[in-house]
Amino acid sequence: MKSEETHETVSTRKDEQLEKHRVDYSNQPLTTKQGLKINDTNNSLKSGPRGATLLEDFLLREKIHNFDHERIPERIVHARGSGAHGYFELYDSIEEYSKAGIFTDTSRKTPVFARFSTVAGSKGSTDLARDVRGFAVKFYTEEGTWDLVGNNMPIFFIQDAMKFPDLIHSVKPEPNNEIPQAASAHDTFYDFVSLTPETLHNQIWVMSDRAIPRSLRMMEGFGIHTFRLINAEGRAHFVKFHWKPKLGVHSVTWDEAVKISGADSDFHRRDLWEAIEAGHYPEWELGLQIVAEEDEHKFDFDLLDPTKLIPEEMVPVKIIGKMVLNRNPENFFAETEQVAFLPGNIVPGIDFTNDPLLQGRLFSYRDTQLSRLGTHNFHQIPINKPIAEVRNNQRDGHMQTEIPKGRTAYFPNSIGGGCPYLSTVAEGGFESYQERIDAKKIRTRSESFNDHFSQPALFYRSLSDWEKEHVTSAYSFELGKCEIEHIKGRMLYLIDRIDSSLAEKVAKNLGMKVPSSIEKPINQAIGADADVESQQPTEKKIYLDESPKLSQAHTTFDSIATRQVAVLVGDGFRMSEFKIVKDALEKEGAMVKLIAPHGGTVTCDEGMEHQVDAAIMTTESVLFDALYIPGGEPSIAALRAQAKFTKFVNESYKHCKAISVSGEAEDFLKHTAIIDIHEDEAIFINENPEGFIKAIAQHRNWKRRKKAENIPA
Repeated sequence: MKSEETHETVSTRKDEQLEKHRVDYSNQPLTTKQGLKINDTNNSLKSGPRGATLLEDFLLREKIHNFDHERIPERIVHARGSGAHGYFELYDSIEEYSKAGIFTDTSRKTPVFARFSTVAGSKGSTDLARDVRGFAVKFYTEEGTWDLVGNNMPIFFIQDAMKFPDLIHSVKPEPNNEIPQAASAHDTFYDFVSLTPETLHNQIWVMSDRAIPRSLRMMEGFGIHTFRLINAEGRAHFVKFHWKPKLGVHSVTWDEAVKISGADSDFHRRDLWEAIEAGHYPEWELGLQIVAEEDEHKFDFDLLDPTKLIPEEMVPVKIIGKMVLNRNPENFFAETEQVAFLPGNIVPGIDFTNDPLLQGRLFSYRDTQLSRLGTHNFHQIPINKPIAEVRNNQRDGHMQTEIPKGRTAYFPNSIGGGCPYLSTVAEGGFESYQERIDAKKIRTRSESFNDHFSQPALFYRSLSDWEKEHVTSAYSFELGKCEIEHIKGRMLYLIDRIDSSLAEKVAKNLGMKVPSSIEKPINQAIGADADVESQQPTEKKIYLDESPKLSQAHTTFDSIATRQVAVLVGDGFRMSEFKIVKDALEKEGAMVKLIAPHGGTVTCDEGMEHQVDAAIMTTESVLFDALYIPGGEPSIAALRAQAKFTKFVNESYKHCKAISVSGEAEDFLKHTAIIDIHEDEAIFINENPEGFIKAIAQHRNWKRRKKAENIPA
């Protein structure tokens, strides 16, 4: 917002922004679903002004019937979601690995729709729950639709789809009292985890900062499973898919997440929407980890195990293209809610592997969409409709919206000239990879899946000190919410097998000791999963001392684009100081927001009115990435008059954010709880904005955390 604008100018500009989404309803009479014009939609048809409503009132029945059926069943998992449209562009052809047009034709601009979500909570839960985030992308390619359906973590909780209902039943609210919502911090979840060691790798990721992202635009995405790429000669390579955000991978602290949930439970949804509306289009680069078939068994873990990742230091990620999201949905329900992702939607050049979790998802997702959307014709809903032409002999069913022509709906036929005909592989027809199969039917799991501690240990070793502290706090909070002692004991035993120092710290916070052994379950019918020793027959493997790519301390720190900077002002703030900082921040793409004692406008010392973005009573420091306070005696006096401004500053400091002040604002800082004002490398007093900008780009000054942790906020 330009500070020189008057209140009237700002209002006019906001009207212009709203105009972008305004629909022209002029000369459009209200009608029924059949197009019948209606002259009254306020009153039902009655037998006299005070009489009973008549059964023949078809207008009432249509209106109420539609209302009664407006809601469809929410997704069992990933119910809470946000989405956007965009496109994917390929940098370089990888035809040596795949014949897929999306991977070989650099002239294409493939339309996409991406949906981000939390897993455990219901549709109305908070965006800031500690949880895995879904990261699903629908590519509308010329050869058909490809859905890359993954998460913001590269591994999953379980190895076999057979256990998925158990996992979700354990993490959902407990069935006796429907508590807690969108939270894993309860007994049933940790009962399951402590009896199922394969969950431990994904579990420690959820205890890390990855589970509370700063923005949907600042998190990685992963396809999780190992897929196959097939080239034109029929040769296959294993592949794992990665999305790398151009803004880097950044998170909030748990204290912030709790407060953001109260201040703005739509924080992530609003952030994504407003960034796109402002023209700050989110971007991710698509990367591949490619492994030759002959190298399938060269690792100390199994490529088909979805609870394992390939460290990037062992197989680098090859960046091949980028996705840009540049358009918000026109209607949330029609697009974000009705979009149907299926891992089984692939195109020639991509194929599946025998990953047992992936194999189950191929069935589960289609079955779920049939339940949610009420028809096998869900592919005809506009958001799901492919851009490739659809021709087949599948007919009829609920909600059929197409009108197939011709006499034939079978193959082979002669009446229809044999059409639609079968395409050869040379004509782009899909052909499954010819993998040799020679095995007995059996319900078991490969012994190569048995290592459940090596990779969680690698993840924890790879974290920075501040990340490790956050993991300790997360485990302490989550297990502290559990009521059953033996569940907490089992978890401490398992955490000890990941890292003994982590287990000791968590145990101390719980007022417990790390057990040297765990009791076998009373009911042995629980099965082998309850026997930790049988699940991990060997010692942890150390194939890397550390994997720096797993730590957010090694992400991108070179941009402040879309960062929200709060500016605390009252009437009489010094315009000359404010303009220098504001112009510098906005030049780098930051969003400058004026926070004042009241709504409406504030007047600077040069007599200009400035639109207030939020009154102090309606906002919180946790909604912003950095803080600036310009000078001006009347302004600083106004800030001192309201205690929440002091709380705002204290909390920004506590959460290790960059702070800049000028003029009389320096004295304001001295009356806050900030320690060592002149020694903190992310606090700037009467300095040019360049250092402030660099500090914001670093996301946080974690060196401050020890000094600030006991500051009340």
